[in-house]
Amino acid sequence: MALALSCHPIPTIAVTAISAGLAALAGVPPGRAILLVAAVFAGQLSIGWSNDAIDAARDRATARADKPVASGVVSPRTVGVVAAVALLLAVVLSLALGWAPGLAALTVVACGWAYNLGLKGTPASFVPYAIAFGILPAVATLAAPNPAWPAPWAMVMGALFGVSAHLANVLPDLDDDLDTGVRGLPHRMGARATAVACPILLAGACLVVLLGTSGGAGIGQIAPWRWIAAAALVLLAAAGVVAALRRPAGRALFLIVIVTALIAVALFAVSGQALI
Repeated sequence: MALALSCHPIPTIAVTAISAGLAALAGVPPGRAILLVAAVFAGQLSIGWSNDAIDAARDRATARADKPVASGVVSPRTVGVVAAVALLLAVVLSLALGWAPGLAALTVVACGWAYNLGLKGTPASFVPYAIAFGILPAVATLAAPNPAWPAPWAMVMGALFGVSAHLANVLPDLDDDLDTGVRGLPHRMGARATAVACPILLAGACLVVLLGTSGGAGIGQIAPWRWIAAAALVLLAAAGVVAALRRPAGRALFLIVIVTALIAVALFAVSGQALI
């Protein structure tokens, strides 16, 4: 149970679920889709576990009760070992997909590890999230029967969601991070600016979804249901900024980002628009 909590289960499951949805939208055959999802899942496990192993001293210094390593339930060495095993498994499973989708999947993993190993404390802390979420659709489209890079709008949308997720994920821990010397982009922006920027990026991603899945239709030709869906997503983003401004230390905004991303994948599905 302690190891399960140390893998950062919510983002791990969310990113894996998004990859499954993208694989379905890209038309990846079932057997190959299972391999893809397993590769992404292993990679996310390695990222979550490595984060807790690397940050063990910082988490203990700030008495993080939500971190099993910090509370002494599991040792940093144990978490580090399972992170390494998960990383090796991610490499094997990813390359089993083929060089192109495999390297795309491993780029996502490399971004997570780069963040954990030091980028989180620099002004470029958002870059790994932007690259990882931006290239995630490519893992699916490059693994499809007719491999191709995803449409630019899909990658832009992913990058915007990624940066938004970064801001929302860091927001509750800003003070603890500052106390232990971590100064990423959100820490330099401050809690209020971070809370406002996150839903703005979410709204931008929603607009990209709306226009990207419209099949090239002009603004006046976009179906009413798309506007309703976009409005709902924007309202969800607005709820996020209200929640963050009222309680910056809460996790509500991060959960809203994840839910919005899953809704966006569902919007792809009902739109019938290809990712390529």
